[in-house]
Amino acid sequence: MIVISIITVEREYGSGGAGIAQKLSERLGWKLWDRELTCAIARLAKVDTAVVERREERCDRLFYRLGKVFLRGSFERAMPLSGLEHLDADSMVDLIQRVTEEAAATGKCVIVGRGSPYFLRHHQDAFHVFIYAPQADKVRRVQAAGKSEAEAFELVETVDRERAAFIKRYFGKEWPNRYLYHMMINSKVGEDLVVEMILGEIAALDRRSAAK
Repeated sequence: MIVISIITVEREYGSGGAGIAQKLSERLGWKLWDRELTCAIARLAKVDTAVVERREERCDRLFYRLGKVFLRGSFERAMPLSGLEHLDADSMVDLIQRVTEEAAATGKCVIVGRGSPYFLRHHQDAFHVFIYAPQADKVRRVQAAGKSEAEAFELVETVDRERAAFIKRYFGKEWPNRYLYHMMINSKVGEDLVVEMILGEIAALDRRSAAK
């Protein structure tokens, strides 16, 4: 019998996916892996996320940008993640995969982004969700987080392009890959309803598995 014990929440930037993941973790009493993933990766990499001397000669600039996007689960795209420059692209992907799989191994967790649906695609106990939203809603959310309208539009346009480039480069897939997810939900219906829909589907799957 397979029981769902991992939920991954991938999302368009500004769609409210991080907030939905937090509500899921609170409803279930499961651990939320969002900012904690960033801290775990930094510890493994032995980097200080606040003050680290930049080593431009060893920096993969494309991956550094992508890494910053995927290490965050919220709107703080400008949050400093100093020290990532000394890691090459392949090393950083290995670290993200290692931390994601270690988080999944603990079970009863909600993991936000970072390519987690791809890293955990073979886990039968994982339930993968993709959250999207109309552009106007995404811009409004980003503005509510303190960005100007121009900044919000720019972030909504560019962050998801970077995420798509990351997935294409390291997994050879388009982003989002609809075949990977159990559910793809428009958050326009409201975060609380999205949470109810996800929990309802997981409960139905668990009941069906128990009946076999």
